[in-house]
Amino acid sequence: MTAAAIPIGLVPQRSAWRSLLWIGPLTAVWILLIYWQPIITGSGFPTTAHQLTAHGLLALGLWLGLERTDLTPGQRRATWLAVMIPDTLWFALAWSAAISGTFHPDVAAVPLLPFAIFVPIIIGAPVLLLSKRVGQVLDAMPASWLIALQLYRVFGIWAVMAGLRGALPELQGFPAGIGDLLTGLFAMPAAMAVATGTAQGRRAAILWNVFGLIDFADAITLGIIFASVSSIGAGVYPDVLTPAFVVPSSTLLHLLSLRQLRRRGQAEAARQ
Repeated sequence: MTAAAIPIGLVPQRSAWRSLLWIGPLTAVWILLIYWQPIITGSGFPTTAHQLTAHGLLALGLWLGLERTDLTPGQRRATWLAVMIPDTLWFALAWSAAISGTFHPDVAAVPLLPFAIFVPIIIGAPVLLLSKRVGQVLDAMPASWLIALQLYRVFGIWAVMAGLRGALPELQGFPAGIGDLLTGLFAMPAAMAVATGTAQGRRAAILWNVFGLIDFADAITLGIIFASVSSIGAGVYPDVLTPAFVVPSSTLLHLLSLRQLRRRGQAEAARQ
């Protein structure tokens, strides 16, 4: 079973861009708020809150996607648990390690933060990209869901604020924060564009995913370059939660979305 595309015209292209009319002002208010009260981001609450929200939406979206497949109820439950249990344990481990200072370079002879960034991607990417069961879920799930979920990337603007306050080098904070902000701002327009079911909408979604991945590659590279002087490089909570969990989990979401869009394009080509 595959998810039916929303009829062309039901989601006009103009509506996709109009979503910025409410996302933009809300984001601007948030930027002013965290610049005025830096204790908000320093508490770690925003990162924890938006990742818990994203985790809950992922769990719900996965279950709704499974219900659209031809799998038996037992297979649906097993698949849902096989994804959500490791993801929940991963988030709990990263969050507790960040709070306890495990990622601080003085804790271990070998820095642990690079392992937190790359090991989940190295392990998770082949499983998610090659699993037939995951492919069934992606075929049944609307392509807009995985894209709209990353609206939380607008919260990455904290890096720009940290650069302005001197907590991060400006050459690190500005590119990483602005890249995250743009990825989050254009998540809804890209999701609405792909919901039209058109080839143009798919291309827009692919470009959005590629931009999001380039943003992470840029942020990781800058983090390595400025590791000796940045709080992220020092493994300080809550900033370290971004590379320790948000970066690898969001990278996997981008890869899943690209796989879904590729399968959707192949299915369209086969029907022609």
